[in-house]
Amino acid sequence: MACGPDPDQNLAKAVERVREAAGQGAKVICLPELFRTQYFCQREDTSLFNLAEPIPGPTTQAISEVAQASEAVVITSIFERRAAGIYHNTAVTIGSDGAVAGIYRKMHIPDDPLYYEKFYFTPGDLGFRAVPTEQAKIGTLVCWDQWYPEGARLTALCGAEILFYPTAIGWHPAEKQQYGAAQHDAWRTIQRAHAIANGVYVAVVNRVGHETGNICGNSAPGAGLEFWGASFICDPFGVVIAEGSHDREEILLGEVDLNKLEDVRRNWPFLRDRRIDSYARITERFIDES
Repeated sequence: MACGPDPDQNLAKAVERVREAAGQGAKVICLPELFRTQYFCQREDTSLFNLAEPIPGPTTQAISEVAQASEAVVITSIFERRAAGIYHNTAVTIGSDGAVAGIYRKMHIPDDPLYYEKFYFTPGDLGFRAVPTEQAKIGTLVCWDQWYPEGARLTALCGAEILFYPTAIGWHPAEKQQYGAAQHDAWRTIQRAHAIANGVYVAVVNRVGHETGNICGNSAPGAGLEFWGASFICDPFGVVIAEGSHDREEILLGEVDLNKLEDVRRNWPFLRDRRIDSYARITERFIDES
């Protein structure tokens, strides 16, 4: 999905895309991270906290209505206003009955050039979880979470059969020629690895287009970001079964066969062979031993 400067127009587009995807047979539908606006974290601006909304709120209401009408499970990304001064980057799973089935608050918050998320988002405090839905047990993580094997593992251990990653990731235009291919390949590789290591499906949903963080005509200074799209779905063997382009809006469809989890895990029993008696020190920041 490409996101424009008008939040209401972006929401209307998202509702229409959900309707279109359901019309093509989709039973579980995921929207990109923070799709209601252009990616506003390209600068630090206290006025942008006004974009945040509660749950339930306007976005969840609109998505709930189209989920129920479409008889589909929908994962929607929200800039959540939890309380005065406490805001989260939140993924909400809405069942095909229109009710909120689960909430996940982004755990890993980046602070990089043009990705100033620590200014806006409080780290999540709900932990990693799997949400039972009519189609499968779904785990949601968000963007920067996708680089952390711990989050994928814990979500899979909660019983998730599919990991969804609503995402907003792109290239700095000045870096694209030198580093762009390697950055994209690393991103694709780490998430295929989550599927393999945990015996689950992984679905990654990114935005496309060049953005300057334009919110109703107010843009961030600088060259902006070129979001690389390339959303994809891979199976528990890491095989990519559907993949989007770098530069076009698309509805990406892929078929999930939950019986395949059983087959893959029987032959690659990584969960069986984990040495859980030996991992206690994973909770340390760094092991300072010579």
